[in-house]
Amino acid sequence: MDFVATDAAPTPAGHYSQCVVHGGLAFVAGQLPIDPATGAIPEGADIAQQTRQTLANLRAILRAAGSDLDKVLKVTVYVPDISCWGELNAVYAEVFGDHKPARAVVPSRELNKGAMVEIEAVAAV
Repeated sequence: MDFVATDAAPTPAGHYSQCVVHGGLAFVAGQLPIDPATGAIPEGADIAQQTRQTLANLRAILRAAGSDLDKVLKVTVYVPDISCWGELNAVYAEVFGDHKPARAVVPSRELNKGAMVEIEAVAAV
């Protein structure tokens, strides 16, 4: 079991790893739209901007683990406001392109730090 950490994504705020690699799979912890340079969600960022930042964080962690978005097998997306789904999905589709991993969308109550999206993933390494 290998624990992966990168400064190119937000530092975990709790007792967890950014990613754990085991058995040829990378398990990436839920990522928020936190800018790793500032440690905060950019003020006034809309759902599209937050989704783009969250996926950038996910990609940075995957790359540190020896993987990338094109090797993602399963994604779980948490959203406190399902009415934002159309905009979120448009950015998600743009970033993932032709690659379509299995996915679940979980409407949730409020997310940590007031985020509009949280995304976790499992990928091949």
